[in-house]
Amino acid sequence: MTLDQIAIAALGAVAVWLSQARSEAARRWACITGLCSQPFLFYAVWNFGLPEAFVFSALYAVAWLHGLWVYWLRPRPATGVATIQLPPESRNPQ
Repeated sequence: MTLDQIAIAALGAVAVWLSQARSEAARRWACITGLCSQPFLFYAVWNFGLPEAFVFSALYAVAWLHGLWVYWLRPRPATGVATIQLPPESRNPQ
C-alpha cells in the first residue's frame, strides 16, 4: 500500500467513526478528519487516472465542507436557542 492509500483508509475510517459518536464534541471532528483525507484522495484519483472518480471525490469534499459549516463556521445565537415570545394580547387583535 502507498502512503496515499493508507491515509485515505485511516483518516476516512476515523472520520466515519467520529461521525457516529454520541457526543457533539467528538462528532464535530469528523469533518476535520474527513477534509484531511481529501488531498490524498484527489492525489490518488489524479495519480491513477480516474477522471470519473473525481466527481465522487468532489462530492465527498462538499459533504465534509458542509460538516465544517455546521459544526465550526455557522453563526450561532449568543445564548442557547433563540425564541420569539409574543404577549398574550397579540393573539386576538381587536
